Amino acid sequence: MKNIITLFIVLCVQLCIGQTEDAWIYLTDKEDVASSIANPISILTQKSIDRKARHNIIIDEKDVPVNENYIDQLKNANGITVLAKSKWFNCVYVRGDKANVDDLLNLSFVSAIEFADRSLNTKRFRPLHKDSFAERNNKFEVKTSFDYGNATEQIEQLNAEYLHQIDYTGTGMTIAVMDSGFPGVNTIDGFKRARDNGRILDGYDFVRRDDNEFAFSGSSHGTQTFSDIAGFIDGQFVGTAPDANYYLFITEDVATEGPKEESLWVEAAERADSLGVDVINTSLGYSNGFDNPAYEYTTSDMDGQTTFISRGANIAFEKGMLLVSSAGNTGSSSWGIITSPGDAPGVLTVGAINALGNYASFSSRGPTADNRVKPDVVARGQSAAVIRSDNSVSVSNGTSFSSPIMAGAVACLWQAFPSMTNVEIMQLIRESSSLYANPTNQLGYGIPNFKSIVQSLSVNDNVLEDIRVYPNPVSNKLFFDVSSAKPLKIRIFTTEGKLVKTEVLEKTNTILLDNLANGLYLLELVIDNSINTLKISKY
Repeated sequence: MKNIITLFIVLCVQLCIGQTEDAWIYLTDKEDVASSIANPISILTQKSIDRKARHNIIIDEKDVPVNENYIDQLKNANGITVLAKSKWFNCVYVRGDKANVDDLLNLSFVSAIEFADRSLNTKRFRPLHKDSFAERNNKFEVKTSFDYGNATEQIEQLNAEYLHQIDYTGTGMTIAVMDSGFPGVNTIDGFKRARDNGRILDGYDFVRRDDNEFAFSGSSHGTQTFSDIAGFIDGQFVGTAPDANYYLFITEDVATEGPKEESLWVEAAERADSLGVDVINTSLGYSNGFDNPAYEYTTSDMDGQTTFISRGANIAFEKGMLLVSSAGNTGSSSWGIITSPGDAPGVLTVGAINALGNYASFSSRGPTADNRVKPDVVARGQSAAVIRSDNSVSVSNGTSFSSPIMAGAVACLWQAFPSMTNVEIMQLIRESSSLYANPTNQLGYGIPNFKSIVQSLSVNDNVLEDIRVYPNPVSNKLFFDVSSAKPLKIRIFTTEGKLVKTEVLEKTNTILLDNLANGLYLLELVIDNSINTLKISKY
């Protein structure tokens, strides 16, 4: 009888204090990830490092320990007992009253809760980190994950988030932004990430000939365009190349309009070339409406060879830089067509679309005066998300914003394939676009797909029926895993179709490419009557 009473009392106490549950608490981030990966001996033994190296396993964020400060705060939470932790999943296993476990979501570093009793999960739980086996089977691993906030649509419209996920965020690339002013870039939180990491290298005000606080004044137009490349407010806004290096140049004099500004732009492009800049973004355009009507251009001048700025842009392209420019906002005016330097052959010209991918009526149309396809491609320009000089996240309209959205993505793509030339990168972007086979005057070749570009070039990710080829890009040795016992015939062509190498593999799985120049090639693989053609990049 006494035991029954005791059991009854225990059950009553449990009912009074609530339901005890176990759960996984998923955390938002880790501490010192970059420095830990750069110094792996601080988080792994040498034996572990050697084994990973031997099997080509990347040391990544999963190898970094869970933040101990977060664990301490969970231990101190009301009614919570910490039982285990996992660095691979960045989570902590806890036990406590269900109400107390639910309260953990109020902690800023807790991203999600998965109860061990799955009936308590209000929706099908999807952990933040993918199953590692699924990742390996798909040959894809998310290395960088951003919460893009208001910028989500404009980045995902290009599938540019895929570049970030595979860790191409602009690191090592240098972008010059030509505009009318950059107030707030030196102070507001939206550019703190770039400032703190020393990524704003320098700049100059070519209008006032001043490098003292060079660009942190003037029109805020440049602040907004720059934000679409470099801005970063976690959970609210992320630019397309948040980890590139940047030069900021003021070339536009908002008090006047005329060819002087074209000349300032060319001077700035020359300086960019001397500084080793990779990508130039230009959210400016020149056509008519000059202070002196005698200096104005006509639509027949938009042939890519007439205006000073377009001629300068073509030289900049010859020097190896990749120029991205807005098409112009004359679509609804009597002028109608693209403006300079967007008419230049050496410029990747970007028109504007809305959230649905439809043509924005203000976006300047093609073709050029000599009947070339322009704009080349399009990106979000209607209600594009930007960071303003007061650090607010808002929207703006104009091809001024579709251009930097594209320019940042271009820089990340080039980071992934550094051996390629500006010519090859531009053509890959065009070929990936939604209207490549049937371009229009409004959208050019359409919306690029940066994910498809990477996947088409990453031969290591292309598993054919009988063959796997790796690595790509390749420096010297190209390896082949062949399941078939039959001979593998290999032919390598330039992109112009010239045959440069022929091999037949029977007892070896390697060919040497040291006699080939750097660049893009087509690899033809033949077993019996089965033919596969892949692209490879030699560096």
